Amino acid sequence: MPLDPQAKQILDLINSAPGFDLEGSAAQAREFFDQMNIPDASTPVARVENRTIPGPEGEIPVRIYAPAPAEEEPGLPVLLYFHGGGFVIGSIDTHDGTCRELARGAHCMVVSVDYRLAPEHPFPAAPEDCYAATVWVAQNAAEIGADPQRIAVGGDSAGGNLAAAVTLMCRDRQGPTLCHQLLVYPVTDYAFETDSYRENADGYMLTLPIMEWFWNHYLADPAQGGDELASPLRAAVLAGLPPATVLTAEFDPLRDEGEAYARRLESAGIKTRLTRYDGVFHGFFGMGAAIDKANLAIDEACTQLRGTFTA
Repeated sequence: MPLDPQAKQILDLINSAPGFDLEGSAAQAREFFDQMNIPDASTPVARVENRTIPGPEGEIPVRIYAPAPAEEEPGLPVLLYFHGGGFVIGSIDTHDGTCRELARGAHCMVVSVDYRLAPEHPFPAAPEDCYAATVWVAQNAAEIGADPQRIAVGGDSAGGNLAAAVTLMCRDRQGPTLCHQLLVYPVTDYAFETDSYRENADGYMLTLPIMEWFWNHYLADPAQGGDELASPLRAAVLAGLPPATVLTAEFDPLRDEGEAYARRLESAGIKTRLTRYDGVFHGFFGMGAAIDKANLAIDEACTQLRGTFTA
């Protein structure tokens, strides 16, 4: 179907502005992305706390959101959220608005993780940080007012990749038991040959050259792309993972690999809900102020999380 009119208006604005500089440094890319993603604190939550937690190579910054005061509702479910940005850009600031929406809509705590970024910290630094944060939340749930029996993971784009990787790590390392995984247009495979890559290689914000740039920064060696923690779609076994919600966008190079992962989860016996949002492009999930379908996607994510948390 054609581009959603609201999505087209935003995309036209993006395409008319100076684009992502593939010749620039990672630091320049981060500055560019930060300017495009001004933190939105308009969604009220009861509490926001910045702190650091132990990680495999030092402290990991996290931001904790609570939809209700701990003294009123102790033991809330919790979602660990891993931001997108191609493993190179993005932060807990760029995704502040999304985390507020999820905390309020799913009525859960959200722990947003500022994992280490490439190329300074290549694979597997990011999944190791995200796994360490998940273990910390499970072990310290009472301290932050969360329920250790109701822990979910989620993320968008590269963050969706990390959420999927963490489910594999929790299963294989006898880590925390997770109740759900929320994967928003996730990166699931180090490959560029799908129909969605061919159809959406250019012109829809996330492009094929940008994804190649991200992967080249993330992997110290291209052979690492075959590792299941880099490419969850290549995992030999997906049985034993938590139920999943997978959201994709029609005009997105990552559409097909996200949907392929959802189908593999379902074939492995994992309860999986897959929704493709037609007419929109990669990144729409955080654009609720301008694109109505973003609000529909947030509502769906929150509904699925609430259903899992109350099951």
